[in-house]
Amino acid sequence: MEILIYAVIFIIGTVFGSFFTLAVYRIPLKENITYKRSFCPNCNHRLEFLDLIPVLSYIFLGGKCRYCKKKIRPRYLILELLSGLAFLLYALELRLNIFNFQLTKLVFLVYGLLFISTLFIIAGIDKEKHSISKPVLVFGLILNAMYIIYLYVLNINIYKYVIYFIIMLVLLIIQSIYNKNNKTESYPIAILTLCMYLVCAINELAVIISIILMLLIIAIKQMIFKGNEKNNICIGYYMCLIFLIILLIKNIII
Repeated sequence: MEILIYAVIFIIGTVFGSFFTLAVYRIPLKENITYKRSFCPNCNHRLEFLDLIPVLSYIFLGGKCRYCKKKIRPRYLILELLSGLAFLLYALELRLNIFNFQLTKLVFLVYGLLFISTLFIIAGIDKEKHSISKPVLVFGLILNAMYIIYLYVLNINIYKYVIYFIIMLVLLIIQSIYNKNNKTESYPIAILTLCMYLVCAINELAVIISIILMLLIIAIKQMIFKGNEKNNICIGYYMCLIFLIILLIKNIII
């Protein structure tokens, strides 16, 4: 029976992976990501249900648009599979059991999957636009607030989480003021805000390790490409992906 649960969670992950591609495209453009139908970016034809089935639609359509026959980049398929795998690995760590239902595990499952979702979207937008999405960080702030309230109900020490939450809130306010005065985003402030968001998920050590690995990867990349991309380093992209890997590995080991 547990296999069925994990299979459903994997499928949900692939559905979210399909949503991530839409969110990464629309959020920077300030377009609606809920009710507006998806369309082919090449021919602008509205996509139907059979065109939007995660993984399967890509395979059955041969990686091409049903209407204009233009090839669809394989990254969509890869993202859906990776998202499904990330959801599955996180759920496996919780050892879900339908015959021994625990509200605590359900709350941690929902929080964890939403947290993973924000990492995918932040990483995708930073990769495409070299920008840390403020709306996604605000959503993360609300998510953290709800998580802290739940920990308080469980009588878990929340002082550390509250401190990081306040710092994140202050940084978001500073970012808003900066954006209003300069009509642009302060990337360093956005990265600091992202760090505060990440540290609430596990602990400071995981974030420190993520930063160290991120710096090593960027340094190696700069050496390979001889510094050709030094002015467009997507720090948030690397941080989110590395942190996500650390989160899943930590859960599996524990």
